[in-house]
Order: sequence, then C-alpha cells, then structure tokens
Amino acid sequence: MRGAGAPGGQGQHSGKMGTLGHPRLILLTYLLVALELTCLFMRFSIMPYLTRRLGLDSVAFGYLQTAFGVLQLLGGPVFGRFADQHGARAAFTLSFLASSAFYLILVAACSPALPGVALLYVSPLPAALMHGLPAAQMVITDLSAPEERPAALGRLGLCFGVGMIFGSLLGGTLSAACGLRCPAAVALVANLVAAVLSFTCIPISTKGVSTHAQAAPPGGAQASVFDLKAISRLLLRPGVLPVFLIKVVSGFPSGLFMVMFSIISMDFFQLDAAQAGYLMSFFGVLQMVIQGLVIGRLSSHFSEGALLRTSVLGFIVVGLAMAPMSSVFHFCLLMPGLVFSLCALNVVTDSMLTKAVSASDTGTMLGLCASVQPLTRTLGPTVGGLLYRSFGVPVFGHVQFATNVLVLLALWRQPLAQKPDKVW
Repeated sequence: MRGAGAPGGQGQHSGKMGTLGHPRLILLTYLLVALELTCLFMRFSIMPYLTRRLGLDSVAFGYLQTAFGVLQLLGGPVFGRFADQHGARAAFTLSFLASSAFYLILVAACSPALPGVALLYVSPLPAALMHGLPAAQMVITDLSAPEERPAALGRLGLCFGVGMIFGSLLGGTLSAACGLRCPAAVALVANLVAAVLSFTCIPISTKGVSTHAQAAPPGGAQASVFDLKAISRLLLRPGVLPVFLIKVVSGFPSGLFMVMFSIISMDFFQLDAAQAGYLMSFFGVLQMVIQGLVIGRLSSHFSEGALLRTSVLGFIVVGLAMAPMSSVFHFCLLMPGLVFSLCALNVVTDSMLTKAVSASDTGTMLGLCASVQPLTRTLGPTVGGLLYRSFGVPVFGHVQFATNVLVLLALWRQPLAQKPDKVW
C-alpha cells in the first residue's frame, strides 16, 4: 500500500473511498463504534454474574480479566500495524469477526448442556483481534486536519456514551428478563451485522485522503505486521515516549478502580445487575457530554499541554475526595470530575501521539495507545484485588492522588515539547 506522500496517492485513495464521501464515512465509523461499545458494556454487565453462576469466585474472575487484557495488550500494536498496511476495511471486518467468535463462545458458555467453565476460560482467545475502537480512531485521524484532531477524536466519546448507556441498560434488563444468554446472543448478532457493514461499506483504505496528512518516510521495504522493532521504534521518536508514559502512569490508578468496579458495585455498594447497569448508564451520559461536547470546545480555546495538566490536576482532586467515599451517592458526586480527567487525558494524548508520527503509522500508534487499557486490565485484577482485599475502597483514592501528584510535578519541571500547529 502506498504511503500518504506517494505520487498519485490522492487519486488512488480517492478511488478507494467508493460511494461514501467523508461525512458519510465518518458517520458510519461512529455508528460501528457505538455498536461495538454497546456490546462491550453488555458483556461487562453480565460477566461477573455469569462467573458467579458457574461457581467461580472473584479470583477466577480476575484471571479471566487478566487473560483478556494480556491478549489485547499483545494484539493491539500488531493490529494497529495490520490496519496501517491492509486498510480500514480489513481492520474493521477482522475486529468484528473476532468479536463475533467471542460472543458465540459466551453464548455457548451460558448453556447448561455445555462445559461452561471451560468455555469461559477459552473465551478470551479472540480478544487479541478485538480492536474496533483503534480502527475507528485511525479513520478519524486519517480524515481530520491536525488542528481539528482533538475535537474529532473527542466526538468518539459520544459513541462511547451511547454504548455505555444502552449496553449497560440492555445487559442488565435482558439478563433480568431473559437470562444471561440473551445479551450475549444479541451481541453476537450485532457484531455479525457490523462485520457485513464493514466489508461492504468501509473503503479499503483511508490513508492519504486528508490533504493535511504528514508524509511517510520515503523509500525502504514495507516491514512485516509482526515486526516488533518497527513498532517499538515509534516510541523513540521525538516527543512520543514522555506523552505515552504520562498516558500510562496518570490513568493507571483510575483504571485499577474501574477494573474492580464490577466487584465493588456488588460487594461495597451492594448493587444488583440492573442497578449497576443504571450507574454505568449515568457514567455513559457524563462521558458522552464531556468527551463529545466539552473537550472539543476546550481544545479550540486551550493548548493540549494545558488540557493535559488540567486532567492530571483533576485526578489529584478526585483521588483526594475518593479516599473517604462511603456510598454510591458519594461516588456519583465524584463521577463528573473523574470522567473529565479520563476523557481529557485520553483525547489529548491520542491527538499528541498521532501528530508525532507520519500518516502511514497512525494505526500502529493508536494500536500502542489502545494497549494501555489492556495493560491495566492485565495488571489491574491482581494489583487491584490485592489492594481492595487488604485496604478497602479508600486505597484507590490514595494511589490516584499520590501517583498524579508525581506526574504533575514532572510536567511542571519538564514541560512537553511545543508543536508548530498549536499555540501553547
């Protein structure tokens, strides 16, 4: 596949756009992301209850989460490179087919006639290829100018909010009304439909479509999808590694809390599946409003560096207030600040990192970014479980406060490099 700076690339890629223009393609991308995230939160709402019904304890649930996280952690960068080399159509289709396989196994695990525990342990295998969100971020990045990128990526928060609201509600409602198998079956059908839409409506490639795309380095043979050296070299580019480390370290404590939230909602808040679904729906509304509307407006008035420091400061304040948390109402009061910090951190760092690489490497970079969440899911169940068992819920606030104080001090001592397309 040609790089963005190859001769004739514009005409070649325009032909690949098919009948969908930019607005329709972006709208379809948002629709596919919303569908994927709806299924994701349906899974979140039923997995703790399915593991408990099959006789597994919270430790076994943690092992499942860890296995899922490890596979997504390993698959994220490779999937991103696959998307760069084979295009958006192949990336979306592969992701939704992998998700379909996962939900098919989940449906089978819900059947009393089948070995549910064994199937549940097998179910994380397709996770290595389940990366629809990074594929969507790549499309949005390819089609947006650098100065518009934070707002464009922020609008994916609307999809995240829709997925969280409807997924949590559908997961809790369908499982209460029709059993745990029903949400998994609905998710299976939805992912098969999404795979068909991806294969028939998404263009082969979106590379080079934007006139603002940064040209790929000329010359040289195309590296393999599994070339880990080519993937890791992206982290050594100027301005990449500090931002990536901030993304990992600053968001890790809140990620620990979110990984353990399904257990905390059952044990600490004493919520059933439907009530937990309503709480996650509230979280989704906040994410939809803040990331989809607020972050985009703020990015047009403030520099990315200022927004990044504000997100870290928000984590500090929320962590301090989370330590004495004693009820679900208290948590609801803290959620707006937590959601704002999470959204600002993710959107700003994704934007900064994709600007630091060529257009031909945006998928790989977003794959690396997407590996941060699986890293949290890999370490989170073990670390979070030990912290929760030993110190209770307040420890998550203490860790979040201390970690982000150190990050803020590092940011003030060594500000991030300025970019020419943005006033800092």
